[in-house]
Amino acid sequence: MFKKIKRYLHSPYYEIGQNIMNRWPRIMSDKWYIKTQWLRECGYRLDLENPRTFNEKIQWLKLYNRNPLYTLLVDKYRVKEWVAQKIGSQYIVPTLATYKSVQEITPESLPLQFVLKCNHDSGGVIVCRDKASFDFKKAMAMLDSHLKNNHYYYAREWAYKHVKPMLFAEQYLEDSASEDALVDYKWFCFNGEPKIMYLCRERGSHPVTAFFDMEYRHLPFTMANPIATILPEKPAQFEKMKQLAATLSQGIPHVRVDFYLAKNQIYFGEMTFYDSAGYGPFNPPVWNYTLGEMLVLPSRHKM
Repeated sequence: MFKKIKRYLHSPYYEIGQNIMNRWPRIMSDKWYIKTQWLRECGYRLDLENPRTFNEKIQWLKLYNRNPLYTLLVDKYRVKEWVAQKIGSQYIVPTLATYKSVQEITPESLPLQFVLKCNHDSGGVIVCRDKASFDFKKAMAMLDSHLKNNHYYYAREWAYKHVKPMLFAEQYLEDSASEDALVDYKWFCFNGEPKIMYLCRERGSHPVTAFFDMEYRHLPFTMANPIATILPEKPAQFEKMKQLAATLSQGIPHVRVDFYLAKNQIYFGEMTFYDSAGYGPFNPPVWNYTLGEMLVLPSRHKM
């Protein structure tokens, strides 16, 4: 009890924040919530006046870089039209149907293979590789649960706050050259310049990753997921993906632009402004500072 009282007297701002976060998180201001969550996740106080690491700067961007365009760009369905105008419709995964609720989804209207997605969050994706064995009841329950949540409240990722939730079905993509899952090529872009790419491929129930520079040289660090033991060869479309990522990220301090390769065709995946919500564990930690140097924050008075 004495330790709790001492901690409270030393820092009531954070101690009160911890209690409110546990009970009534939605009443907290974004700044208070982010600083409290940071202390809980990282174990030290967040310095928003002089952020140095990549993760610290992501928190700064949540609070102070609020371009209304970002709401469109994180909307996984509505962003397709914007991307098509920027780089061409040939890079867009075909949409099969759109839905306001799970009750509108009819199994008989879908092909043997398809993907169902929520437009407004992270993780609201279900892949069907065989409709005959697909558990529609379980899938609908999961998607319905996602539809009811506002992704913004989990880590105050502002861009998601005003996205209007919906569901859509997409064409199933596969790589004919391999029976493995598609490789996801994620490009870390800074003011329109791609600087780091990491590829992600599912292996069983866990993804494996590897980071590369713009010459496709392997970079010696990891984040949340294990590194691939066998590094794939440089894809023939590497330079084209880099060019497309640069086009889509123009004028943005930082955004991650994702692409898939399916049968040697590039497809746009999504745009992410707050990778791992700004809590991704870098190993070794020095790379948190390395990426932080790449991320040049805009002046607040210019926004």
